[in-house]
Amino acid sequence: MDFTNKNILVLDIETQKSFQEVGGKSRSQFLEKLKVSVVGVYDYRIGQYVAYEEGKMMELEARLKEAALVVGFNSRRFDLPVLQPYLFVKVDSIPQIDLLEAVEAARGHRASLDSLAGPTLKQHKSGSGRDAITLYKEGRLDELKRYCLDDVRLTKEIFEYGIREGKVLFTSNWDYKTYEIAVNWKQETEDLLSGVKSSPAAHFPSSLF
Repeated sequence: MDFTNKNILVLDIETQKSFQEVGGKSRSQFLEKLKVSVVGVYDYRIGQYVAYEEGKMMELEARLKEAALVVGFNSRRFDLPVLQPYLFVKVDSIPQIDLLEAVEAARGHRASLDSLAGPTLKQHKSGSGRDAITLYKEGRLDELKRYCLDDVRLTKEIFEYGIREGKVLFTSNWDYKTYEIAVNWKQETEDLLSGVKSSPAAHFPSSLF
């Protein structure tokens, strides 16, 4: 499936604060308090990676309104809800494929981006969400953007692998075994690009980053 010039965004966000800092025991109630430090995007329409700082959320919203599909990892229950205070558009209305949901539906428990990237791509994340918060607080924005866009790249490559192969690989942190997980992202993508509504996967507890 050729994505060249397709109206698709791959998205990842980093936050200014941790859940501990905003007093969050029930995480869903505190997402909006985390605040965005940077949003990283791969835009298939222009074939480029773009980093949006907090002051550029209006530009990001304009692009989100145009997008036929947003792809993320834990985007439905983390990235987009954290973004909501900055947007007029309701994030629930944004068409998306959340890669985490396929893993949770198959395995029934939480997962991390690294647990897919390692076995699927033979690559790993360059840091953690906590590292990203530290970079923001220390004003190291160029490093923060590089870290965020690297997560975008991993998400993009896992998505493309799943489209191409109809599966991804996942290493569980419960038993440390690697599992093959069937995914239907190709059909979901075709449906969303053609305007067909698809039902989201069942909701399970999610990972933090």
